[in-house]
Amino acid sequence: MVEKPLAGEKNSDAASTWMLVVAGAMINAEGLVLMHQRPCGKMYAGLWEFPGGKVEASEMPMQSLVRELREELGIQADPAGLVPAGFAQDMAREGRLPIVLLLYALRAWSGEPQALEGGAVDWFAPSQVLQLPMPPLDRELATALFG
Repeated sequence: MVEKPLAGEKNSDAASTWMLVVAGAMINAEGLVLMHQRPCGKMYAGLWEFPGGKVEASEMPMQSLVRELREELGIQADPAGLVPAGFAQDMAREGRLPIVLLLYALRAWSGEPQALEGGAVDWFAPSQVLQLPMPPLDRELATALFG
């Protein structure tokens, strides 16, 4: 059943029924792409993904990605250097909200990326990225970028 807005409300005033996620396609000077392997105990554990995470209610997507890259990888990215590279979305499943994933490309940052929240990080040629086991939305974005 679809809930209708109350009198005087618009559909856009309703609580969010989907999750906004951001990710970064970090590309170094040699053209290699940094991928993050999801840690044990998390959904899609062991699969490779573009690093990033959920957008908080008080953040714009670029601010969120800068924060996520700092927390996850220990690097500092400049929001001005983030270039929109694509998006992917899926429907709700397994008791979770639908996801919209925004991907940004970045070629400059300060610091050496490390897997600060578990898992692993590594650099791959674009053709190698396409061979990695990935969650469905990351696969869709990788194919659009490098396929």
